[in-house]
Amino acid sequence: MKEALSVLCLVLLVSVLEAAVTKPKFGDFIECLRYRTSSENPITNAISIADNTTTFLSSYLSYTKNKRYSSPNFKKLLAIVAAKHVSHVQATVVCAKTNGIQLRIRSGGHDLEGLSYRSSVPFVILDMFNLRSITVDVSSKKAWVQAGATLGELYVKINEASQTLAFPAGVCPTVGVGGHISGGGYGNLMRKFGITVDHVIDAQLIDVNGKLLNRATMGEDLFWAIRGGGGASFGVILSWKINLVEVPKILTVFKVNKTLEQGGTDVLYKWQLVATKFPDDLFMRAWPQTVNGTKRGERTIAVVLYAQFLGPADKLMAIMNQSLPDLGLKREDCHEMSWFNTTLFWADYPAGTPKSVLLDRPTNPGFFKSKSDYVKTPIPKEGLEKLWKTMFKFNNIVWMQFNPYGGVMDRIPATATAFPHRKGNMFKVQYSTTWLDANATETSLSMMKELYEVAEPYVSSNPREAFFNYRDIDIGSNPSGETAVDEAKIYGYKYFLGNLKRLMQVKAKYDPENFFKNEQSIPPVRVM
Repeated sequence: MKEALSVLCLVLLVSVLEAAVTKPKFGDFIECLRYRTSSENPITNAISIADNTTTFLSSYLSYTKNKRYSSPNFKKLLAIVAAKHVSHVQATVVCAKTNGIQLRIRSGGHDLEGLSYRSSVPFVILDMFNLRSITVDVSSKKAWVQAGATLGELYVKINEASQTLAFPAGVCPTVGVGGHISGGGYGNLMRKFGITVDHVIDAQLIDVNGKLLNRATMGEDLFWAIRGGGGASFGVILSWKINLVEVPKILTVFKVNKTLEQGGTDVLYKWQLVATKFPDDLFMRAWPQTVNGTKRGERTIAVVLYAQFLGPADKLMAIMNQSLPDLGLKREDCHEMSWFNTTLFWADYPAGTPKSVLLDRPTNPGFFKSKSDYVKTPIPKEGLEKLWKTMFKFNNIVWMQFNPYGGVMDRIPATATAFPHRKGNMFKVQYSTTWLDANATETSLSMMKELYEVAEPYVSSNPREAFFNYRDIDIGSNPSGETAVDEAKIYGYKYFLGNLKRLMQVKAKYDPENFFKNEQSIPPVRVM
């Protein structure tokens, strides 16, 4: 009885000490926020104190896209600051730093491992979704877009200004611009124009001292690092200035399925041999996924081929008949449309959907897990068949997306920006699985690891490369509150290859005390 009482007293003492550490500091943090902001732009309404009320939970969940993390850690999460003005961002950075509170920065909430809104040390979420202004200048073919805007909002704004301007970014309209661009986001224009970071010409960033910097005042080192190295290791991205690209009035798209029974494996093998050699104007994604077979209870793999061509259907048909006749593409499979309408097509909206749908910000999280790879040589048919065999073991939906390289991606140096995955890649793979029941989480995560292991002989090695925006905690991570250099090098080399060294030096120069950190952030290391 005495021993049990002693243990209970010890537990109570620890929790009191923990509260003593965080609560007064938190009070100081809130006071600091009010002191550092003006009555013209009051911060009070932007602060949600972490408590178990529906109001707070709604604020937390509105940008929590992965249901695996839908329960906030009330022992560590202190508040959410949904900044409405640049001064709110500056105050949040300075006040969190001076009070020893960690900061997590969330734009659209699509961090695949939830690192933008969870931590195991006392922390505050800085939500950027209110800072979403977009200005498009057609005459100079440029735009400023704030970090809290979504890709859908950006595409709508571009379309309102011009029918022949576009931006080479991703196909998911609800993704936040802040994280998407800083991690080297890509889309179906990458073979023609490269990726997002290749078109960033200026940025606004709040540094560790709360200063608002642009390209001229931050310097070229930091500007290089935030284009592909992720912004969250270096500061808070407030906005990007981007170059828009010129596209024709008419583009052509198609979506064609080939199941295994229809020769899907053969078509995918041949796709590998030609997808990187197509004209730069053509992007064709291959998307093998588990689907129901023709007989009840039977499952098969459908290889879905999504394509986009910067030109008319007749020209696309000629290319396909010559390069990939086995696909059996028909003219009626091809749909001519404007670039803007292709954004609706890729987001899986039916023809005729009003463009306002791209302005929606739905709160519809799901359970999911993703991983990534880069492929340098064709996967043999027996390799593909091993992958199919593993995919059939899943009890839930599983797919792999093969995104082709070649084109301009082969011509941009790996060191031009912090995003290193350029020449030498045939395609990038995203593995993904989704499920509905929390009880299926452990099995689903285990199956993803198995699929990843089966793929190992056919993908890049030393290091096994990974795409930063397809965040994957399995490839290496640190605890929330510290960044061990040896561990950081494990995930860092996979994400950033030879650019990691320069990223660590930039980090040491601009955030030497490592305030901006998460489980996969870049450590401050001065490399001699």
